[in-house]
Amino acid sequence: MIVMTFVSINLKWNGEDWRTVIASDSKGYYSYLPAMFIYDDPNYGFFDSMEREKYYNENTYTDYRSIAEGKIINKYYIGTAAAELPFFLTGHLIAKGSSWDADGYSKPYMMMLCVSALFYLLIGTLFVQKTLRRYGVDERSISWITVAGIFGTNLFYYAVVEAGTSHVYSFAFVSMLVYYFHCWVHEKRTKQLLILAFLLGMIVIIRPVNALVVLALPFIAGGWKSFLESVLAILQKKWIALLSVGIFVLVLMIQLGYYKLATGHWFVYSYREEGFDFTDPHIFDILFSFRKGLFLYTPIYLLAFIGLIALWKRKDRFPVFSWLIFFFVLTYILSSWWMWYYGGSFSSRVYVDYLPFFLLLLGIGLNQWRKQWPGWTLRIVTVLLIVLCQIQMYQYRYGQIHYSDTTKEQYWNNFLRIDKLT
Repeated sequence: MIVMTFVSINLKWNGEDWRTVIASDSKGYYSYLPAMFIYDDPNYGFFDSMEREKYYNENTYTDYRSIAEGKIINKYYIGTAAAELPFFLTGHLIAKGSSWDADGYSKPYMMMLCVSALFYLLIGTLFVQKTLRRYGVDERSISWITVAGIFGTNLFYYAVVEAGTSHVYSFAFVSMLVYYFHCWVHEKRTKQLLILAFLLGMIVIIRPVNALVVLALPFIAGGWKSFLESVLAILQKKWIALLSVGIFVLVLMIQLGYYKLATGHWFVYSYREEGFDFTDPHIFDILFSFRKGLFLYTPIYLLAFIGLIALWKRKDRFPVFSWLIFFFVLTYILSSWWMWYYGGSFSSRVYVDYLPFFLLLLGIGLNQWRKQWPGWTLRIVTVLLIVLCQIQMYQYRYGQIHYSDTTKEQYWNNFLRIDKLT
């Protein structure tokens, strides 16, 4: 975390670099906070003065507004802003006590947004480690997994370069969900169920499609019997189950309440003509293409599948099949979005949210062969893939890998080249 903090400060805190902390989708996620806590304006009447005038930057400008029921609303979902709230309020206090404008967009707010992303990176990482310990993974392997997860995947990029996007926040809440569900399966304590309800609510209002994490719960349970017992245990605690549903709905009301306030209606669809086309999934493209292939640009995701081999060797068939089903359904749905490459992004950014499941698999694989030659081979390969990922992220930042449309020829002509960067 010391390294990540240093990188974040170096990239975003010097000179005028803070002005690029939020761009593209990040502006929409964040803008709920000044809209509600400074301007008291859910319909974004302040948009022109802030985005087109005072803080205009042609490289980061985004119109994140949409129209619903004849009203201007935020196109994006509110969960990221809810997670950022304590840090936004801290930035507001700093701005009010300094010479910076307390307008929601000056330097103190942007710096606290960077701190927010690092905080959730830390939380997510700690809960991945806690889960790995529950699976009996040794501490040395956990250290390897931590380094691989942070520096060998696109989590690094979305924690320090595009810290305002939703992905590091989803990573944190999914990490916590995995840990507490594993605790629930084996301990069935009331507080664990209540926490799970809150976490699932946050996951949904950050990115509703991430409700797909429930498909991975059988894998976390470890067996069909264990999974059914964990579900039945919820039904047996009727009042606690109702309270949990209440907590989940209460969290959802953060989003629905905004819609009601802004439009007079509880339910609206802010993405208008954008949506999924389940008849035309781009499964191969989202995983392997030169444009955005997950396994091409961040191959540690692919290396994680070694955990399935380890589980198969231990004759744990249910976790293998349940994980593969989860991964296939997830990939099918994510690749069916109308813009399957998800705009300007490094690798396939939507998988960052589900990284805890890949890191758990990788931990199982490393732990299986930690004292044998395959374990050392895996560690060597991991180091090489971390180096590859860092080089490619560096190329991406400086435009050698196109933000959206890299071709096969461009990729191989520039492979591992950093000497041509300007």
